[in-house]
Amino acid sequence: MTKTYHFIGIKGSGMSALALMLHQMGYKVQGSDVEKYYFTQRGLEQAGIAIFPFDEKNLTGDIEIIAGNAFRPDNNVEIAYADKNGLIYKRYHEFLGEFMRQFTSFGVAGAHGKTSTTGILSHVLSNITDTSYLIGDGTGRGSVGTEYFVFESDEYERHFMPYHPEYSIITNIDFDHPDYFTSLEDVFNAFNDYAKQITKGLFVYGEDENLRRIKSDAPIYYYGFNEGDDFVAHDLLRSTTGSSFKVSFRGKELGEFKIPTFGRHNIMNATAVIGLLYTAGFDLNLVRKHLVTFSGVKRRFTEKIVNGTTIIDDFAHHPTEIIATLDAARQKYPSKEIVAIFQPHTFTRTIALLDEFAEALNQADAVYLAQIYGSAREVDHGDVKVEDLAAKIVKKAQVITVDNVSPLLDHDNAVYVFMGAGDIQTYEYSFEHLLSNLSSNVQ
Repeated sequence: MTKTYHFIGIKGSGMSALALMLHQMGYKVQGSDVEKYYFTQRGLEQAGIAIFPFDEKNLTGDIEIIAGNAFRPDNNVEIAYADKNGLIYKRYHEFLGEFMRQFTSFGVAGAHGKTSTTGILSHVLSNITDTSYLIGDGTGRGSVGTEYFVFESDEYERHFMPYHPEYSIITNIDFDHPDYFTSLEDVFNAFNDYAKQITKGLFVYGEDENLRRIKSDAPIYYYGFNEGDDFVAHDLLRSTTGSSFKVSFRGKELGEFKIPTFGRHNIMNATAVIGLLYTAGFDLNLVRKHLVTFSGVKRRFTEKIVNGTTIIDDFAHHPTEIIATLDAARQKYPSKEIVAIFQPHTFTRTIALLDEFAEALNQADAVYLAQIYGSAREVDHGDVKVEDLAAKIVKKAQVITVDNVSPLLDHDNAVYVFMGAGDIQTYEYSFEHLLSNLSSNVQ
């Protein structure tokens, strides 16, 4: 294996996960990116994977180039150099579609919940048997000679079309990515096309009316809370330490399962995993055993305590995800005030879902808003401001800046939930710094 895989944009969450997986499988891996720190690079550094600034000089020697989807000839010197000199490169999803054919592959798709569900499936299956996986939080694991491969299957720009897994979960269909998809029907058509590529079993959330319309040559199994589903979660017990529930398959009891995570959505995610692994022939007692030790994925309800104050960090950037995250916070902290700090991600999404964002954020007790985080693909034409969202929220909503997060101190006995897909963590770090300073000033 003298060839080196070179990743253009290696700090991207999917790219870093793939780089780690290939490295662990014994391949030579390197990459390039912007010099700004990103949370995924810690794992790359720990693995000893070289990360260079973007430079055409990186494209030398016997390399196979894997290019991040955000990079084009007009915004990246390496892509421009490759195009000019006839160097072939594959996009992440193109490479992955070919690579996964050597395994029995398990995909996880859906508008929301795919990272958490991929995390649960990866955790359980890799504890049962040697498994390679790619999770969208930047986590990857590779092992030489593994039979099974678990991966997150992303619908954006129809990136999942090169994938032909044996089994797949689809958690839900919802209108998102309005910069690419034209309508909910456009989103449905993309998922329906993907479903036709599954070969052995498709597991879809039965209460989603659009998923009920999905067609596939593979057997379709519905999971949910209703009697009309194949895999039914029932007898739910939700507490401040997690959730327990029973699962039945077409009337046959499969037993009780426990997860240390919160929110009804996580019960559904776990039920999808139970259904898939049961159908694929795995021992449910082992599934039961390893579900209990699942600790979550990065930036999905990630908690820390600073100076006695609980802070939750979550990637939620769509109204459906916000509702799920706030529901989880209420389950774990029923006696505390739930304070939401939210940063809208992209102007197109904010415009398209303004009313839905307001309705979702009303589930919190208090709301603070950060400035809209625009994507690299769009220009702020002034069509929407974060103040427009604040005006629609029934609860008192206040706009804050990263330089002054002190209004957040106006709460006693509160849990702070930071949500967003942009740079909301900079607001979180400002708040942590403020809390730490309060502690030192008291002493």
